Order: sequence, then structure tokens, then C-alpha cells
Amino acid sequence: MSYTDKIKKTYQDQLEQIRNAGIFKEERFIHSSQAADIKVEFPIGSSLKTVINMCANNYLGLSSHPEVVKAAHDGLESRGYGMSSVRFICGTQDIHRELENRVTEFLGTEDTILFPSCMDANAGVFEAVLSNEDIMISDRLVHASIIDGIRLCSAQHDTFKHSNMQHLENKLQLHSDKRIKLVITDGVYSMDGDTAKLDEMVELCEKYDALLFVDDSHASGFIGKTGRGTHEKYGVMGKIDIITTTFGKALGGASGGCVSGRKELVELCRQKARPYLFSNTIAPVVVSGVLKVLDILSESTERRDKLEKNTTYWRKGLTDAGFVLKEGDSPIVPVMLFNAKLSQDISKDLYNEGIYAIGFFFPVVPNGQARIRTQISAGHEIHHLDKALDAFIKVGKKYGILGLTKQEIIQKYGL
Repeated sequence: MSYTDKIKKTYQDQLEQIRNAGIFKEERFIHSSQAADIKVEFPIGSSLKTVINMCANNYLGLSSHPEVVKAAHDGLESRGYGMSSVRFICGTQDIHRELENRVTEFLGTEDTILFPSCMDANAGVFEAVLSNEDIMISDRLVHASIIDGIRLCSAQHDTFKHSNMQHLENKLQLHSDKRIKLVITDGVYSMDGDTAKLDEMVELCEKYDALLFVDDSHASGFIGKTGRGTHEKYGVMGKIDIITTTFGKALGGASGGCVSGRKELVELCRQKARPYLFSNTIAPVVVSGVLKVLDILSESTERRDKLEKNTTYWRKGLTDAGFVLKEGDSPIVPVMLFNAKLSQDISKDLYNEGIYAIGFFFPVVPNGQARIRTQISAGHEIHHLDKALDAFIKVGKKYGILGLTKQEIIQKYGL
């Protein structure tokens, strides 16, 4: 047998080291639909507990919306469970192209292509549209899926300091000789909650004849006056060359993603992007649900408006209580703790108080940047936020971190 006791012990030792460091990630089993209140089994085998979910990507509260669920049921009945194929063989239904057209209209682009997930979109797009004559210049904090996509591409790669426009300009000047220059950024940075300076980035790209790529997964549906995304927020709709985004967060919360942008670039993805060519089509049930989500968003901005108010209320409550927060202008509000074990301990205590909020630490965030990442939803009511604030304050007092600065927390608990 090739899996010897020696090899087995190698992996057991690695897992034990993670446990001893207090950073072993334990999954929590949810026994209800995704919502502000969820039923959770944690630890495994324990009785169910109802808690307030403060860390889902369910920004608009649409994951279990009755109209979305009904549309999914209707799609299941009319188009079946799955396609058993990739798009270019026999995996394209009329509703797939309908969703692509609707997303194109929603985002204000020229064309759209669906992928099984946004991670697949990011894995396929760079290799499809760039060659070794080109350069990718990415913000140093881009999402892990973007980094994976960059690694799969033969184009050269360079980075610029996070949201530092002068450093980006320096890199654009440095690589002025390249055939195509592609600047790469997140729209909203998922760990910190800040937004990219897209207006300034568009200006620099126009100045230096570069293309601009934006992953807007944590923005589509709720950032901007009508929820189109960060390009709407910064007044540059129609000026972003490539947008990738997901249907697994605000736009229904199921799965699926897309590349949307310049027609020629989208068509190249259709011809060359490997995750598109070799992965099954998004299930019809998901497509039907997302189409209904877009209907709901076209009728009113009520949900994104409520989300904005909830976010302001939550951020002010945490700030007044004395927590150290990352500055940001999105529903992602990180409570900074800096120490990985502290983030785990506080997460467990919050759970005991009826609040579901996960600790994040290396390698998800850089060493010394551990945190509880809270995410606000339009599904939250004020009573949810008040209860969560009370729990955060109670646990914060237990660990003596309220009112402490970053340096004081580090001095007390270490990195």
C-alpha cells in the first residue's frame, strides 16, 4: 500500500500543529435555509441552536426569497435538473442566453458569458485574452481566485501597492512597451471592505492605453445608486473592459458567475477559456432563480437602500463600543483582532451568545491581520443588529479589548 504509516503520520502531524496553534477551522452545519436567523449544529453532534448570521454573503437577503425559490422551482420543472454537458456541445438553453443578455444590460457592458462560478471565470479569462507579449498589473490584495487565474496565464505579471495610484502609474510607465497592459483589481476587497478607486484607475488606463479588469463579486446588486456595482458608484459604467462577478452572493446566493465586458474579449472566452469549455453549464434551476433576482432588482432599490442603512447603523455601533475596525464603504465590516487564536476564541464566545461570526486569519488574511469579518444584509432587522452588538460588547469586555488601539491589542495578545 502506497499510503504508508509514515506518510499518514506526516499529514496527521500537520493537522495536529494546526489544532495546537488554535486555528483549526471547524465547519458548522446549518439545518435551515440561509437567512438572518439560522439553525446551526455546532459542535458536530450537538443539539440545534438558532443564531443570528453575521458573516454570510447574502447581502440583499434574497437567498431564500419566496419569489426566487418559486422561480427556481419553475425552472426545475420546465428546463430540468441539469444539462449533463458543456455549453458548446449540447449545454446551452434559451434561458442561459437570456441571462447573459440580462446581465449585459444590468452591468452596462457589451456582452456576457456564464461560468460555473466566478472562480472559474477568473481562472479562464486571463489565459483566454492575453499572451506572453502582454503584462498583467494587479493590486497586491486581489482575491485568491484572481491570483490563481494569473498563475495559469502566460502573460508577464507585476503588482502595485494596494489602492496606490502613483505606484500603479509607475508600473504602467515601466511596462509601456508591452503589447497589451491589463490592470487588475477587485471592486470591493472582500477581507477589508474598501472599494477600488475606479475613476482614477480608468483615467490612468486611458492615459497609458491599458485595459481594466474588475472582479465585482462583492458589489454586484447593491453597490452604486441602483446596485450595478463599483463602476456605477464611481461613474465609470461602460469604461470597464472586463468585469467578472458571481451569482453566489447578492444575486441569489446559489452559484455561477460570468465574464462581462468588451464583445471581442467575451467571444475569446467563449472560444478559449478552459473552465467554460470543459465544465458543465450552470444548472437551469440556478439560471431561473437569478433571472428572478434581476426582476426584483429592476423594480426597486429598496433592498440596497436598507442594506446601506443597516451598514451605517452597525459600523457606528461597533465604533462607539470601542472596537478597532477597518475603514470601508461597503457592508463588509471587519473587527480587527490581529491575533489568530484570539479571533477563534472570540468567534466561539460569540456563537455561545447566539451570534454566528467567523474568525479569519492566515492564510486567508496576512499574518498579524486576524479579524472577525462581519457582513451586513438587507435581511437583518434592527433587532438583529442590536442583539449582535450586545454580544460583541459582552465578549469584547471579557477579553479586555474595548477602547484599545491596534498596538495595545497586539501588546496584550501578540500577533
